[in-house]
Amino acid sequence: MTQEQPKNPLHGKTLKSIIEELVDRFGWEELGSKINIRCFTHDPSLNSTLKFLRKTDWARKRVEEFYLQSQNPGRKSRW
Repeated sequence: MTQEQPKNPLHGKTLKSIIEELVDRFGWEELGSKINIRCFTHDPSLNSTLKFLRKTDWARKRVEEFYLQSQNPGRKSRW
């Protein structure tokens, strides 16, 4: 049973769709310069990035925050 989350801007977004959207918009190189996480800077791929982010909460939070900020440029970053 899933609970509705009307105020959660990430509700309904999968991590895969977030990464694909960011890569399409920025590319791996620019994404790596904006979010300094090794999975973006050293031989990046969708599968390896997803694997890393699914087991590393702090990195996933950075990516989610960057995604939200890129959707709403006036949003303040928490990191």
